[in-house]
Amino acid sequence: MDELMRPRQTPARPLRLLLALAATMLAATLPTGAAAESLVGDAAAGKAKAAVCAACHGAQGISPTPAFPHLAGQQAHYLRKQTADIRDGRRSVPQMAGIADNLSDQDIADIAAHYAAQPANRGQAEPEAARAGEVLYRAGSLERGIAACTACHGPRGEGIDSAGYPALAGQFPAYTVTALKAFRDGSRDNDPNAIMSSIAARMSDSDMQQVAEYLHGLR
Repeated sequence: MDELMRPRQTPARPLRLLLALAATMLAATLPTGAAAESLVGDAAAGKAKAAVCAACHGAQGISPTPAFPHLAGQQAHYLRKQTADIRDGRRSVPQMAGIADNLSDQDIADIAAHYAAQPANRGQAEPEAARAGEVLYRAGSLERGIAACTACHGPRGEGIDSAGYPALAGQFPAYTVTALKAFRDGSRDNDPNAIMSSIAARMSDSDMQQVAEYLHGLR
């Protein structure tokens, strides 16, 4: 009777096999972009792979038009995530249709490393708007529940690579405003934990323009 009541012992080898199978199945369910975010890129290899990007973003990552963002000096983690999100359909950018589709995770990491190594753009802000934008960027608005931008993007707009927060300094004001409005209206929603969506929802058009002007001239 005692033998019957004892719990049966699972043999060690079958248990290990079951755990290995479970781990394999879990890995298969992870989004491919998560792998792209964690890869280390080769900037030298990325330079050649980025040739297709030059028409819109410039040979050195300085875009010739506000329709496309500057990529030079951008944080690599952020570039990896955004490119993977565009490729995998988590972020809609019609201008990128067909361009990122065939990039591997390593391609994305290499291109991101190349652009991250380039000198960032230096812009010239409109003074009056920039003065108002600086207050909102550095202090936020307690009354309206707008967090200070410096918490995530740094006092000089350099971003935080380890957290995936992008550099913003030197970016075209028009592009920054377009991005903020997309977060506000929900047409862009690939921000982790809806951080940007919740902040942009509290910003007026004037707020966005002023912060964008300040960032354009920030160094």
